[in-house]
Amino acid sequence: MILSDRDIKAYIESKKILINPAPDYEAQLGSASLDLRLGNEFKVFEHSKKPFIDTRDPEFKNGMTRLISLKDDEPFVFHPKEFVLGITIEDIFLPDDITARIDGRSSLGRLGIVVHSTAGHIDPGFKGKIVLEMENIGMIPVLLYPKTRICQLIFQELKTRTSKPYYKKKGAKYVNQKTLEESKLETKD
Repeated sequence: MILSDRDIKAYIESKKILINPAPDYEAQLGSASLDLRLGNEFKVFEHSKKPFIDTRDPEFKNGMTRLISLKDDEPFVFHPKEFVLGITIEDIFLPDDITARIDGRSSLGRLGIVVHSTAGHIDPGFKGKIVLEMENIGMIPVLLYPKTRICQLIFQELKTRTSKPYYKKKGAKYVNQKTLEESKLETKD
């Protein structure tokens, strides 16, 4: 069952779902979703430094990206066909019986901004900030500013609690994610 605005607000206020900082319901709560805001850090891929990414080489991540930190009123210039990692301002914690899906916002999608490439599912038991896998599929640069409502979470209640919440999953790579982290792909994946 997808949670409505009333359910989302009740679950946040009862602390079943944790969102920090607390959302501004007037600005962030939709009819069946909660908007999250863009943080001020981005990782840009240094494609001119490496000819390829070898996922069997454990050192493939070294030097793959460059961190860009912005002031709150400073724009990130998102160039066409560019792929970058971003991060949400909000930390979230989902209980063992709630999952979420991350979707882009239509207004940004109409500008060519895609906020997640493949990782649209957030496991029950996830806690931390959401790293966004973003691409500008448009033809012109788009200026993005920290604190912009960048994506929305759609929450779904499970029929029963999972036996494998993310925070207990063996090998969970992004538990308590607080900073913008690159891929933690292991060569055995």
